[in-house]
Amino acid sequence: MPMVEASVEVPVAIATAFAVSQTTGAVRKRWDPFIRSQRFLHGATEPGKGVRTLTVHRVGFRMISEYVSYQPPTNVGMKMVEGSWFFARMGGGWRFIAVEGEPQRTRAIWRYNFGTRPRLLVPIADRIGAFVLGREIEHRIAGFARACSDPVVLAAVRDAEPPVPPRP
Repeated sequence: MPMVEASVEVPVAIATAFAVSQTTGAVRKRWDPFIRSQRFLHGATEPGKGVRTLTVHRVGFRMISEYVSYQPPTNVGMKMVEGSWFFARMGGGWRFIAVEGEPQRTRAIWRYNFGTRPRLLVPIADRIGAFVLGREIEHRIAGFARACSDPVVLAAVRDAEPPVPPRP
C-alpha cells in the first residue's frame, strides 16, 4: 500500500503542538490549506476515538473520516469511511514527539497510506496519488508549522485549555 510522510519541528511544547493540530472552525481554516470546511458528525462536539468528521477539500472533494485513535498529546489516527472515487481507502496518523532536551520543541510526523482505484489503473494511480497527496501533506504540515508561531492560533489554543485549579 502506498504511503506518504512529512515531518517538521515546531517551536512549541508537545501539548501545544497537538492542540494546534486539533483546532477547528475559523482557527483551523487559518492554517490548514487542505480544507474548505470541516465539521464533526452525529452530534459530536470534540475529537475522540470513534468520532466522525466531514471534510471538504478546498477544491470540493468530500470525505467522511473516523478517528481510530486519539491519545493527546502524542498521536491521533484516522481512516476514511467515505470518500472520493479515486481513493479506495485511506488512513493517516499524526505523531508528536517532544524534542529531547528542548521542552519547547516538538517533532510532528504525519503519515498517510492509501489505495487507489479503478483497479485496472492502480499501478499508475498509486504513483499519481503518492505525488498529489505527498504534495498536499507537505503544504499542510507547513501550514501547521506556521500556525505553531501564529499568535492568533496560539491564543485560541491557550483559551481553549481548561483553567488550572488554584493550589490549596
